[in-house]
Amino acid sequence: MKFMKQVMYYLPEMLKALKETGIMLSISLVIGLIVGLLIGILLYLHGSDGVKPNKGVMFFLNSYVNVARSFPFLLLVVAVIPVTRFIFDTAFGPIAASFPLSLVAVAIFGRLVEQVLLDVPKEVTELSSALGATNSQFVFYFLLKEARSGLVLSFTSMMISLMSYSTVMGVVGGGGIGDFAIRFGYQRYEYEVMYTTIVLMILIVGSIQLLGTYISKKIDKRK
Repeated sequence: MKFMKQVMYYLPEMLKALKETGIMLSISLVIGLIVGLLIGILLYLHGSDGVKPNKGVMFFLNSYVNVARSFPFLLLVVAVIPVTRFIFDTAFGPIAASFPLSLVAVAIFGRLVEQVLLDVPKEVTELSSALGATNSQFVFYFLLKEARSGLVLSFTSMMISLMSYSTVMGVVGGGGIGDFAIRFGYQRYEYEVMYTTIVLMILIVGSIQLLGTYISKKIDKRK
């Protein structure tokens, strides 16, 4: 009974935190999907075994992806605060928090896309070449179509990673469900609230994974 009273008491704040997490994730996921997909395609096309090898482009894109993925996320958030404040005129709130999340989302998804595209059978490239497809036709009608199942799983992995990263944003005033768990659960010794939040996040992540796997299998037409 006490457990339910505590949860119901903090429910409005929990819903507000979930909304903040939803805002920062929605923005970063859209940017990660669009820009990350583009970077992944460019990494594939301009790689040493790609259709248009280009060491300059590879060096620039690889440097960004490697640095963004290896940089400790909390330090990255703090390091880009001046840029965040310049763009949004504030470093607080879920919209501003979406900026560092987007930087990481692009890097994560870009690398995952590259790996998925590298697994596409060479026969697909040979077929497109034999049919006289242009580079854009090769990408849209052959490469992405063949890799669509893996791309869905990659996007699912990126989404789950960003869920984890988003819990850190409360440290710098970004809000979100992680900030709620710390402020209203841990710091107030309301451990029931904290563990409820943890279970909720586990359920959300599990649901995302199940949905992503289902969609991936549904659109996978390979025999």
